[in-house]
Amino acid sequence: MQNNDPQSPGDAPAQGQPGESSATELESLQARVAELEASNARLHETVLREKAELENQRRRLHRDLEQARRFANEKLLSELLPVYDGLESGLAIEGGDVASIREGLGLTLKALLKVAENHGMSQIDPLGQPLDPERHHAVSMVEAPGQVPGTVVSVLQKGYVLNDRLLRPALVAVAKD
Repeated sequence: MQNNDPQSPGDAPAQGQPGESSATELESLQARVAELEASNARLHETVLREKAELENQRRRLHRDLEQARRFANEKLLSELLPVYDGLESGLAIEGGDVASIREGLGLTLKALLKVAENHGMSQIDPLGQPLDPERHHAVSMVEAPGQVPGTVVSVLQKGYVLNDRLLRPALVAVAKD
């Protein structure tokens, strides 16, 4: 038998009832939690991928730096090979006059200096210049009539700079006061 009576207050739609509102809210919150968990999982996966990529880049950089360090002098050494060959050829000569050997050594030295210049190295030639303690090392003082005291009058060993950085000071004799 059906009840055709108008709805009683207990049969009102569920929206108005406090229990059903809580159930809808709970479902909404559960859906939001699931959504946030999925987002969190995606973010975690992204972080792990980025971390792995960063580690791979670090390894590549370390490997590239090691390669650069190992082969940094490759160009210089390949340019020195003809100098090496010239010296080796000169040593292989049997007999020969002193003038031709001297000429060969001069050409080899010229080639060596050219390679050094190509890589930023230059000689310090202080002869006739005032003593510069930053680039010259005075090993003796000598009587030098007609020279200004403190002037370099002889170079005992040449000095060298590499791109304006001192490699070795020139050993010099300086005019006395």
